[in-house]
Amino acid sequence: MRPLLPAAAVTTAVAVAFALAAGAGVAVAAGSPAPAPGSSSFTISDPRIKESSGLAASKIHPGIYWTHNDSDDGPYVYAVDSATGRTVARVTMEGVGAPRDVEAISLGPDGQLYVGDIGDNLGGTWDHVWIYRFPEPAQLGDVTVKPVQFTVRYADGPRNAEALMVHPVTGRVYIASKSEDKGGLYEGPERLSASGSNEFRRVADVPWVTDGAFSPDGGSLTLRGYFFARTFPWKDGKPQGEGARVDAPWQGQAESVTYTPDGRTLMFGSEGANSRVVAVPVPVPVPSPGGSKGAVPSPGATGGSAGAGAAAPGEGGNFTVGAMVLVGATLLVLLGKRVVGRGRRHD
Repeated sequence: MRPLLPAAAVTTAVAVAFALAAGAGVAVAAGSPAPAPGSSSFTISDPRIKESSGLAASKIHPGIYWTHNDSDDGPYVYAVDSATGRTVARVTMEGVGAPRDVEAISLGPDGQLYVGDIGDNLGGTWDHVWIYRFPEPAQLGDVTVKPVQFTVRYADGPRNAEALMVHPVTGRVYIASKSEDKGGLYEGPERLSASGSNEFRRVADVPWVTDGAFSPDGGSLTLRGYFFARTFPWKDGKPQGEGARVDAPWQGQAESVTYTPDGRTLMFGSEGANSRVVAVPVPVPVPSPGGSKGAVPSPGATGGSAGAGAAAPGEGGNFTVGAMVLVGATLLVLLGKRVVGRGRRHD
């Protein structure tokens, strides 16, 4: 029996459907906010960076991340371009001697970088540690700076630490100690002093922490360890409650975390040559059926998919789904016409 429509017509209809789907996909993509620079995963390619132990997103250089080695490198801080993974600047800190164990970096509201020489792998045997502070360079390129050096002591005695966070509103500095038993979050004085020592006092208990970061608005604190990441509401100078689990990626030496400047993405880093920095979208609050707001993960906010280089939200998904729907609908219409045509010929 001769079909109602020739094969060429079906082929043309399918092609038209794909064209319409493509147009629909472009329209959806155009209506979505463009991803901010530096909000995608990348690999640090500089062979000098073998123990990236801290991460801070630049506020004046979009897509640039500041990092440093753990130890045995020298007084250096590196600027890495997330678009290429290449180092675009190396800052040499002059006048600080030989850093012992640099573990963290954070950018304060004053536009200055705070570098935490706060590690103590001997379990807290040093009676003091240091913080180095210098303005974020306005131009990217190798440069030598002379930072302000702050001496830090803990009110309850020496300890090992790997996380330093500067609150983006108050400018207050916090350090989280790393302990198998019970780590602590320590609050520095309202303003650090370069003369004498700065006493940090314990304000909260925290789990085994390797790094942390405040959200850009200062309303949340995210802490990570080797096997976990949690985001805590921040109120009255302390983290609140048990925090919400973050679907962080599995990384062999999970050492760093920072927010992108727009606060929409968390960037998780690790030690090792050619280490991967993995982007994980921050869960966004949406109205629940009862009217209250609840947090739901953004598309692609799984550590595994992000680590595997999954497409960013809005990339490809709308076009593919639209094309499949339109092609399916077109074929159903054609099939329906053919069935009707057969029925009429049997009347």
